[in-house]
Amino acid sequence: MTLGIRKLIVLSIVAGVLLLGNLLMVATWLQEHGVIDWARHVRAEYLTGTAITIILVLLALMVRPGPVRASWLRRCSVCDHVVVGHGPYCSECGSRVQGPGCRGTC
Repeated sequence: MTLGIRKLIVLSIVAGVLLLGNLLMVATWLQEHGVIDWARHVRAEYLTGTAITIILVLLALMVRPGPVRASWLRRCSVCDHVVVGHGPYCSECGSRVQGPGCRGTC
């Protein structure tokens, strides 16, 4: 953990304590500026049970970007044969099978 991240954590904790200490003042300020009424309107109009369910399903279906993790089943890029295990060569055509971390240089 770097020094900058530690400083950010400490400042966040101090800001959180100050915010909790002045919670009534912050709530009054939000009420005066209409933020609470706006949030109620948004919740009533747009955050229905169906919308929340769809948002949660979409979040669950998201995949992490990046290279595919190692797998026991891979396909040869030349003959489309299924390669089982971590062997570097296809048993069908003999071409080199790219591994999960390969970026076309294998």
